Amino acid sequence: MFRHVRSPATPSLPSAGDVLELAKPITWFPPMWAFGCGVIASGQPIGGMGLLLAAGILLTGPLVCGTSQMVNDWFDRHVDAINEPDRPIPSGRIAGSWGLWLAIAGSLLSLALASAMGPVVTLATVAALALAWAYSAPPVRLKTSGWWGPLAVGLSYESLTWFTGSAIMLGTVPPADVCAVLLLYGIGAWGIMTLNDFKAVEGDRVMGVRSLPAMLGTRAAVLAACVAMAAAQVGVIAVLVAADLPRTAATVGLSLLLQFFCMARLARDPRRFAPWYNATGVSLYVLGMVAAAVGLGSVR
Repeated sequence: MFRHVRSPATPSLPSAGDVLELAKPITWFPPMWAFGCGVIASGQPIGGMGLLLAAGILLTGPLVCGTSQMVNDWFDRHVDAINEPDRPIPSGRIAGSWGLWLAIAGSLLSLALASAMGPVVTLATVAALALAWAYSAPPVRLKTSGWWGPLAVGLSYESLTWFTGSAIMLGTVPPADVCAVLLLYGIGAWGIMTLNDFKAVEGDRVMGVRSLPAMLGTRAAVLAACVAMAAAQVGVIAVLVAADLPRTAATVGLSLLLQFFCMARLARDPRRFAPWYNATGVSLYVLGMVAAAVGLGSVR
């Protein structure tokens, strides 16, 4: 009599802890922050909106952003086996094709929740998920480009989540000035994403990853990043002035002025001071986002 024996190669169901690690909760904060800016910029009272706002935070953070991390880890699993062998997929804790199935499930759950919030939020979510898959998955794989990869992340993490926050509160597409500001902050985030590539210049060169620091060198890349961040905020200031918000424009201008001092130090030794700048200059950047959101919300 023969007894069926389960093959030891059959991948077991991943644990909740491993799935959470795969989704990288530390990355959820930037899109949730931008979502909050969108809520503020709408100028609408939040009383009685608690459940809807909680759903929006769940959508932009754990679901869409978490899914983007799953997609990235799945398509980077061979590289991670060398650089980060303890990650859930290369370590075998999430075995077989579970990483891919979890990314697909996250995408479907994101779309299901977004569809319950209306067509405008659904459209923004589709765009964010499309960027997430295009960033990591072949044949597009935008992450291999030092120009398009950081832009895709900036637009997804900042612009689309801000748009989602405002759209949820307004029930429609946000006004033109809000859309202009959220788009500019997303474009400026290209510079922030470029700074994140300084920590892996040698590895990128060896692996053929065309990050901007690997292609241009650290000094040229940091100059491009700083110009992008500054130019975007100058554009924001112009929009705020046109919207008759001079005090808000001055606040964002002060934030930018302080960033210039931080940029000067960063330029002296980009690789050494990139982590420091992320804690100082980037913080000033996102505080400027809040100031702009408050100003825009005050005229609704």
